[in-house]
Amino acid sequence: MNQVTCAILMDEKGVLVTRRSQLMPHPLKWEFPGGKVKEGEKPELCIRREIREELSIEISVERMLPSVFHGYGSDSFELIPFVCRHLEGVIELAEHSEFRWVPLEELDQLDWLDADVEVVRILKENL
Repeated sequence: MNQVTCAILMDEKGVLVTRRSQLMPHPLKWEFPGGKVKEGEKPELCIRREIREELSIEISVERMLPSVFHGYGSDSFELIPFVCRHLEGVIELAEHSEFRWVPLEELDQLDWLDADVEVVRILKENL
């Protein structure tokens, strides 16, 4: 089973969400940014690396939320959400088509990837 991390970045504008591009699997779905944990890599280091690669910013990891276990077809994975803080840099998208800062109470209105729907629920329960 693959491990995948995602970052929940929050500030006074809301929660940062990213939209998958037309070229990515599950195009135009919204998700929390992140990516696959490499062999031997700790999830906390993975999320920092992935956010640097995808968004060109530096973050700190504040805490981990409960994992979500999900499958798309024959591919199953553990999605590990981290509440993070933006340290420095300006967001520049490398893969996604757009990003938004969405108020917590409006997160349910987005067309999410299936696994991220559960992360939204966990986030709301843990704030």
